[in-house]
Amino acid sequence: MAATTAWLSPPSRTELIENLVSGVDRYNPSNVGILEDYLYHQIRSEEYDCLANLAILKLYQFNPDLFNPDVVINILLKALTAEPFPDFNLCISLLDDRPPNSSLDEPDPLPTLLPLLMNLYNLLHQCRFSAFWVLYRSDELEVIRENYTVECAGFEDAIREVAARSVRATFTRINSERLGTYVDLSGPELEAWVAKQRWTFDSSTGVVSIPPNPDNQIESVVIQEHIKLPQLSKVISHTVQVK
Repeated sequence: MAATTAWLSPPSRTELIENLVSGVDRYNPSNVGILEDYLYHQIRSEEYDCLANLAILKLYQFNPDLFNPDVVINILLKALTAEPFPDFNLCISLLDDRPPNSSLDEPDPLPTLLPLLMNLYNLLHQCRFSAFWVLYRSDELEVIRENYTVECAGFEDAIREVAARSVRATFTRINSERLGTYVDLSGPELEAWVAKQRWTFDSSTGVVSIPPNPDNQIESVVIQEHIKLPQLSKVISHTVQVK
């Protein structure tokens, strides 16, 4: 419930942005600059507001002349950090099929980068974190790292939190080397990250222990139904009447 509330109305959202997102002004193309500035504020401050970013994409749908591929790429990168929530797919659903924008001063990067971003999303969605980092660090994604995520404060740490949520829900104990491939860390950096998660690292065995939580504990559930005789007699009598 708290996560849903934060998604609908993040505490960092100002009153101005709230009015733009919640009212009819969200369809006013003259407000796109305000929402784009708010996106870049999110990028610099490690904040995130999915509904405000979706409002930008909706304005681009209605006003193709406003379309800015760099803004779209940054929106998709922020949406990646929200996995397992459906933010990325919500953003993709608002991107219409269109030819590359020939009016830009530079080549439109979106047709080339969109398939790569979708590959990153699929790996995250499938919890293939090791493969995610291999692809993310590859030469193929150098343009994303050097032109986009380098300016997105805390992007890699946010992806590590995506992995942490899955590990926390799945494991009670995990080998540190395996965990390291999930979060692209090793040695002292991995140990510091584990401590930040409030997990326990045993250096003698190389095992990380995750505290019990409702998701990583297997508990048998016994469901008992108590049907009283008067209730049963009503069912039987109804069956007889139908026949």
